[in-house]
Amino acid sequence: MPEPTRREWLASAAGLALTPALAAGQAVSQDPAVRRGRVRQSVCRWCYRDIPLRDFFRGVAAIGLTAVDLLQPEEWAVAKVFGLACSMGYAGGGTITDGLNDRTRHDEIVANLTKNVPLAAASRVPNVISFFGNRRGRSDAEGIAACAEALRRVAPVAERHGVTVCVELLNSKVDHKDYQGDRTAFGVAVMEAVGSPRVKLLYDVYHMQIMEGDVIRTIRDHRAHIAHVHTGGVPGRHELDDTQELQWAAIARAIVDTGFTGYLAHEFIPVRDPMTSLREAVTLCDV
Repeated sequence: MPEPTRREWLASAAGLALTPALAAGQAVSQDPAVRRGRVRQSVCRWCYRDIPLRDFFRGVAAIGLTAVDLLQPEEWAVAKVFGLACSMGYAGGGTITDGLNDRTRHDEIVANLTKNVPLAAASRVPNVISFFGNRRGRSDAEGIAACAEALRRVAPVAERHGVTVCVELLNSKVDHKDYQGDRTAFGVAVMEAVGSPRVKLLYDVYHMQIMEGDVIRTIRDHRAHIAHVHTGGVPGRHELDDTQELQWAAIARAIVDTGFTGYLAHEFIPVRDPMTSLREAVTLCDV
């Protein structure tokens, strides 16, 4: 994974027990959780790393999802075997700490995306991820300018191949100290400076609830700049249940009402049976 925090979560997630069917490598026979399908839902692979890849894909397909988020390029074709798309892929768009705001990283990031965006298009991966990077003393104005410079170099290849480069908003209060893109306004300023239909924000509800709240209004106001959404219970980034503070059905309805056509990808770390928790989250957001 491109950043230590997710690796640390995986190492500490002792509650990730496999369902009996998945542990045995069997097909899951439950009815699909997706009934309405007005929100295109996906799920982030890294939260379920204890489940072997093919078993995970099998379980995801049984729930009724059509895509998996945050897959490496070598995993894109494996997902297709199970009828799944990769809703957002890794393509060398920097890391959380070393991202677009660091001009010394620009040539590497631009080269990676220039190489991998066409591969994503060929594999029908609609989005690839990138990061703003840690502040390291930079002012917002400096960070916005640097991020926009790099993204303007990437935009032509993204536009040519119909793949959206999504830059993730993350919290700097709890999980990613010093991350510069920790407010929606910062991300929107970068997007406006780039001005490309193929450079957008990954709006992570978990992170932005921690930093600024007002999630539904923000999604409505900045729909034009948001191409992808991540979930996660607050506090803790666990299940979307009654242990946390957000009303996910209301958020999902608000997303639908904006005309959003991207993916809502679940990025929570289960502390109960993982596939049961995923099924419950999918049902909750299938508004």
